[in-house]
This record gives sequence, C-alpha cells and structure tokens, in this order.
Amino acid sequence: MPHRPPFARPRPSRRRLAVGIAAAVLGTAAFMWRRTPPRVQVLDTQEHRVRVTTVVDGLRSPWGLTFLPGGDLLITEKRGRLRLVRAGVLQPEPVAELEVASSGQGGLLDVELHPGFARNRLVYLTYSKPGPRGSTTALARGRWDGSRLVDVQDVFVAEAWGRGGQHFGSRIVFDRAGMVYFGVGERNEKYPAQDLASDKGKILRLHDDGRIPRDNPFVGRTDARPEIFSYGHRNPQGMTLHPVTGELWETEHGARGGDEVNHVRAGRNYGWPRITHGVDYSGARISPDSALPGMEQPVLHWTPSIAPSGLAIYAGDRFPRWRGHLFAGALAGQQLRRVVVEGDRAVHQETLLEGRSRIRAVKNGPDGNLYLLTDASEGSLLRVEPAP
Repeated sequence: MPHRPPFARPRPSRRRLAVGIAAAVLGTAAFMWRRTPPRVQVLDTQEHRVRVTTVVDGLRSPWGLTFLPGGDLLITEKRGRLRLVRAGVLQPEPVAELEVASSGQGGLLDVELHPGFARNRLVYLTYSKPGPRGSTTALARGRWDGSRLVDVQDVFVAEAWGRGGQHFGSRIVFDRAGMVYFGVGERNEKYPAQDLASDKGKILRLHDDGRIPRDNPFVGRTDARPEIFSYGHRNPQGMTLHPVTGELWETEHGARGGDEVNHVRAGRNYGWPRITHGVDYSGARISPDSALPGMEQPVLHWTPSIAPSGLAIYAGDRFPRWRGHLFAGALAGQQLRRVVVEGDRAVHQETLLEGRSRIRAVKNGPDGNLYLLTDASEGSLLRVEPAP
C-alpha cells in the first residue's frame, strides 16, 4: 500500500468531484436567488393572483415617486437627485439636483404633482434642508419644462431644526380643495411632538404657495404655530388621501413596536410620546400609558415593528377585491402589508412580498396597478399587476 502523509484525506474520484462542484453551484444559485429576486414573480394572494415585475433598477436609495401625464414617472433619490423614467426606461441624468442634508435618514424625500399640474406644471418636493441650526424638513416646488424641473424654490421651511439625522418624515398630499399637507418627524427628540410652538412631530397644512389657511385648527392661538394640522406624531413616512371620503390617513414609525396607522383629523393629538404601544430600542419604558383622555388611538398598531414607509389606498379597477384596502410598505419587515379597514377599525391583514426587499414607497398607478420602490443603494421600481 502506498504511503500516505498523516491526516491526509483521500483524493476524491472524478465523479465525487463533479457532484461536489454541482452542489456548490446550486448552493450559490440558491443564495443569489435569495439576494436577487427575479425580475418577474407570480404570487397567489388571498384575493388575487398577481405578477410583480421590475420596471427599472439601478436607483440610488429611492424615496418617493409620482406619475406625469402620459405615464412617465419622477422618482426621488435620497442623495438629492430627481430621476425621470420615460417610456419605461430610467434616464441616465437627473432632471434636478437639490442640496440636502443626507446624513442618517435625511435627504430628498417625497415628490408630488400639483392638482392643477396640466395648467401650472408645478412639482412639489420635501427634503431635509441644511442650515446654521442643523437641518429641518422643507417643502419646495419647481416647474416641469418637459425635460427638467426648473426654478426650484422653498415654499415652507418647518420650524423643526436639529443637529441629529433622524425623523424628518415626510410625505406630500394634496386634498380636494388644493391644500397641501406634509409630515414632519419629531427629530428623535420625543417631547417636542406635544409642543404646539414647534413643528416637530406634526402634520402641516398649507395653501399651495405656503400661506397659512385661515381655517387651520390652531390659527389665532398665541401658543401654537398656525401651520399645524395635527400633532403627537413620531415619524410619519406614509400618508394618503382616501379616494372616497377625501380624508387623510397616515402611517408612522414607533420605536421598538408601536408603529401606527392613523385616521388624521384636524387639531387632534395622536399621543407620542405620552402614549405609545411600544418601548424604546433599549427596552426601556417610554410611557406607562397606552391611552389617555384627549389623545387619539391608532386604527392599528404593529408590535413588533414593521417600520412602515409609504401608504396607498387602492383605488383602481384591476384588483376589484382590493378596492379601498390600505397598502403599507415596510422597511424592517421587508414586506407589503394589506389592511382591510371598516370605519376606524382594522379587520384583516395580509402580508405580501415578505422578505423580498425593504419597501419604501407605495403608489396607485394611472393604469390601475400598484407601484413600489425598494429601499436600497441599488433600488428598484416594481409594478404589481394581475397575473394572466
């Protein structure tokens, strides 16, 4: 018998070597499948069979999207670039660039068209604005000239300055009267959310040019800022108008648990941090109370947290059994959550796309499909449509 060095393993046969290589390749393929979802995915949900298609990828940390007439899209990227998707193709150069405070959760955030866009060509943006006092959330607008956003100027700068990089909000919603709403986070400072002399932790309501509406709930009070519509919010990153009632709905991040879905009404206090269904990230108690007189309860709270970002109420015709349901994107939960609401009560939930990616934005498309943005350094625009 030939001599074999101590502890040496026998050389594998060619057949065993081939099997091992094949197993390694299959294992790598399975790993890559988990990391890189297919460009087209068919899913059976409780109500509809759907197809999820990657429309474009290569987006750098996308945050918000809106549709231009004709089907083109504008998409914000967190570092300050506004991108155009034309005829289904991401155009190589940004159509606007803003100076933003992009550290932490800051950056270029939401984008929305003015209701009279066909006439005035106005596009609205929220972003984290840098300044001598740190940074804050600002609402800006510019004019779309067909290929670029030009003449971009601030409409309103929130009194929410801080040195940290957390909790800027922020979604933009226009109501049927043409008033514009945008959410501002409490900058991870908790108690200013209850202070009506600060815009931190508030939803603001303005005329489209930044003027204060006379019928805002705190107009005329010397102890309150007149732009405030509602308060006691932590970090609102989802907001939409109900397509039937015209009322405002919102999702916001809790801390460790206590994410909320809220039906937002003028002048109401949504409680943070005096009431919460969550605890701090350390596990420490934030408040002994989950309910107090004069403070609104959420329609739904998620504990453990799913980190909701982006909210739409489905209003199209392609998914008739989804009409009127809430769709909330989730970051930590890496999912799309469908919520059935009756009045102010959530009666059913379904988790879709679980584990696929962090969902940053959710939008009704003019074609009746749902559109999603995935939150990643190489993010994607996804279309959810009926499967054949």
